[in-house]
Amino acid sequence: MARGPGSLAGVARRSTFVNLARNALRPSYLPVMLRKIKARLRPPNRDEALAWAFEHAESVESFGESLAPELWAEANHWADEFEPQAQSILSTIGVPLGGGGHHRLLYFLTRLTSPATVLETGVAAGWSSAAVLSALSTNGSGSLWSSDFPYFRLENPERYVGCVVPEELRDAWNLYIKGDRSNLAEILPKCGAISLFHYDSDKSYDGRTFAMDAVASHLTPECVIVCDDIDDNTWFRDWVLKRGGAYRVFERGGKYVGLVGL
Repeated sequence: MARGPGSLAGVARRSTFVNLARNALRPSYLPVMLRKIKARLRPPNRDEALAWAFEHAESVESFGESLAPELWAEANHWADEFEPQAQSILSTIGVPLGGGGHHRLLYFLTRLTSPATVLETGVAAGWSSAAVLSALSTNGSGSLWSSDFPYFRLENPERYVGCVVPEELRDAWNLYIKGDRSNLAEILPKCGAISLFHYDSDKSYDGRTFAMDAVASHLTPECVIVCDDIDDNTWFRDWVLKRGGAYRVFERGGKYVGLVGL
């Protein structure tokens, strides 16, 4: 079928270009957009990272059940109830917002460790945010600090950030949306010692290095760290081998998640 300038594909491309141009004119958006575009042009060594992650992956179900079978069952029950609700919200929006983090694992870890302060980078629709906030609510204490940067291909992209997070959970949520470099400079002096850190934002090697260097002195000694999409490049492998100590790798939907601290 021909896809001329009047086709749906042509309209979508023009809309994306208009949104890119409009958001690029916003002074706070342009530097972040340029860094993201530049990062995508660099070779990611993905084949090497994927092979390493595959070799070291273990069952997340066995991990959860070995530590706290009741809490792992609770995490699965929560996810089974939350996922249809989130999908229903997303179906009414009609725009692609990317995939969420390992929300079952994040709910479980939040319940298991009872953190006073959780930091996450990367929100998108808010799957991981909802998981952490739901678990914090069940714990009865704790707060979530989130760093995000809206999808600059969309019109008025701020309205979509965290759209699946239930309203009743938002009192414990501190959301910043100017990109990690600006957000972390504001968050870290305010949030206190971080007991659980979820990294799911800039997947470039430089982006991960920047974030970990920025937060390192703010993490508690027992902090649990979760890194999403570690198969995108070799950063997680290089980092855990350099720092030493135990680490874990879990497969989820053809992608891999890294964990340190348990």
